[in-house]
Amino acid sequence: MDRTARSHVAELRPEGRPRRDGRLVDAATALAAIAERARVYFSPICSVPVALLEAMVQHADRWRELTLVTDYLIDPVAPFAHPNEPFRLISLQPTPATDAMRRAGAMRTVSASYGQFVSHLQPGGAIAVDVALVQISLPGPGGRVSLGVGGGVTAELIGRVPFVIAEMNPAMPYTFGASECDLTDFDLIVEVDHPLVELSVPAPDDVATAIGRHAASQVPDGACLEFGIGAIPEAVLTALHDRTDLGLHGGMISDAVVDLAAVGALSGRRKSVDAGLHVGAGVVGTRRVFDWVDRNPDVYVVGSSYSHGICDLARQERFTAINSAIEIACDGSVNAEVAGTKVVSGPGGQPDFAIGANLAPGGISMLALRSTAAGGTVSRIVGQLPAGSPTTLPRHLVDRVVTEFGVAELKGRSPEERREALRAVAHPDHRAALG
Repeated sequence: MDRTARSHVAELRPEGRPRRDGRLVDAATALAAIAERARVYFSPICSVPVALLEAMVQHADRWRELTLVTDYLIDPVAPFAHPNEPFRLISLQPTPATDAMRRAGAMRTVSASYGQFVSHLQPGGAIAVDVALVQISLPGPGGRVSLGVGGGVTAELIGRVPFVIAEMNPAMPYTFGASECDLTDFDLIVEVDHPLVELSVPAPDDVATAIGRHAASQVPDGACLEFGIGAIPEAVLTALHDRTDLGLHGGMISDAVVDLAAVGALSGRRKSVDAGLHVGAGVVGTRRVFDWVDRNPDVYVVGSSYSHGICDLARQERFTAINSAIEIACDGSVNAEVAGTKVVSGPGGQPDFAIGANLAPGGISMLALRSTAAGGTVSRIVGQLPAGSPTTLPRHLVDRVVTEFGVAELKGRSPEERREALRAVAHPDHRAALG
C-alpha cells in the first residue's frame, strides 16, 4: 500500500466540524427538535435513515408543513405516503421512487450537478437546509463512528448544517475516509437496528452484454474508472475482468467492484493520485459489497468536493467516465434527465465527470446506452434533442458513444462526421431517419 496515497486521502476529511452534544435519545425526542416549516436533508441511496423517516410519519402531527430534501433514491420512503400532510419534497435527482410526491404536486426539482449540491444545501445556499438526518455505524477504531456507505454530500454537510440527527445502526459498515466521524459531530443519536436499503442489479441480457463488451474495448489497462448506476455500467465492469491495474475514483462502489477486485483486475496501483486506494463518494449495492467495504483499508469513502472535484479528477491519468443517457443527438449532445415529458433523473455527477475526463491526461468521457427504447419503437440516437429537453452534457464533452452495435468516436470529428458515426451505432430500423 502506498502510504503517501493513504495520508493524502486522510487529509481530505472535512475539518472544522462544530462540536455537538452527541446525546443518545429516542426517536420521538430527536424529532421534537425539528421546527415547523424546517427544511430537512436526509442521506440518500443505501444510507437512507429508514427508522427516523418512519418515526417522522408516526409523529407527523408535530408539523403543519415540513420539507424534505434529498437526491437519488432507490425506493420510496415512508413520508411519501403522506404528501402535503405535512410532507413536501425538494429532489436534486428525481427517480421513480419520488413519483408519488410528483403526482401529488408535493415535489419540486432543482437542476444541479452533484458537485454543486453542497453549495446549494449549506447555510446561505439557494435551498439551505436546517436539519440533516443521517445514518452511522457502531463505534469502531478509536471510538469513532462512520457514515459507512454514505459519504459524498452527506460527509460535507454534517459539519455545516445547523442541526444533525443520526441513527446508529449495527448493519452499517465502517468505512474509512471522510465518512469517519466523532460522536460529537452529531447533536442527537438514535439507536436503531434495520437492514440497509439495497440495490440489486439484474443480470445483463444479451444487449447489455454486447454494450459492455464494446465499451470495455475502449478501456486500457491502468485506467481509473468512474461509472453510473444500472445494468449497463455493471455489464461494462464485468467485461473488464481481463484488465490489469484498473483504478477507481468516482461516485460509487458497487457489487461489480467486488468482482473486479476478486479477479485481480482492480488494484489501483497505476493511479496517478491515491495509488492503491479505491475512492468513492458512497457504496451502492447489496449486503455483499457492504461487507466487503467494512473496515477495508483499501477503500476510502470521501466527500463530494473530492469525489466530484473537477481539478482532482483532472489529475487522474486515464480517467475514464462511463455513464448512460436517455437520448443522444447526432451532434453528440446528451439528455440524461427527461423521457418524453417525464423527469426521471437530474444531471447528477455526469457533468462533473465528463469535464474531469476531458481535462485528464488520456481521459475518456463515454456514454453507453441501448440503441432503442419502448420495445424497439423509439430510437435513442436522435437527429436533435426535442424542444424542451435538457442538455445534460453539451456535445463537446462526449468522446465516445457505445450501443450494442458498436462504438462511435466523436472527439475531433466534424458535425457531419459525428452524425455518420452515431448513425452507424443506431438501430438499423431507425438509421434512415437520421439522414
